[in-house]
Amino acid sequence: MEYITVLCTINDLAKAKEISKIIVEDKLAACVNIIPKISSIYYWKGEVIEDEELLMMIKTQKKLFEELKFKILKLHPYDNPEIISVKIDEGSKNYLDWLSTSTRELL
Repeated sequence: MEYITVLCTINDLAKAKEISKIIVEDKLAACVNIIPKISSIYYWKGEVIEDEELLMMIKTQKKLFEELKFKILKLHPYDNPEIISVKIDEGSKNYLDWLSTSTRELL
């Protein structure tokens, strides 16, 4: 089984919690950590922007990425949200087993 962490930035705590609850309830993710007050500096529409955002760290199975990405795109307020996946190479067996049983099989 392959596991990933999906990183997604957002600028609204209530919306981050809403998205997180939906994807966990839908079993597209086992867990979402919401990390507040990150500083983001990025290039957007011809200028350098500096914003305060939150980071959602979403733990799931690789096979659920496409469906998870589609759900985030549907719910996220940004025109072009960051949705990137980082492979989990290693982890404790108990945690990874929990991650497997807390997410769903593909339909």
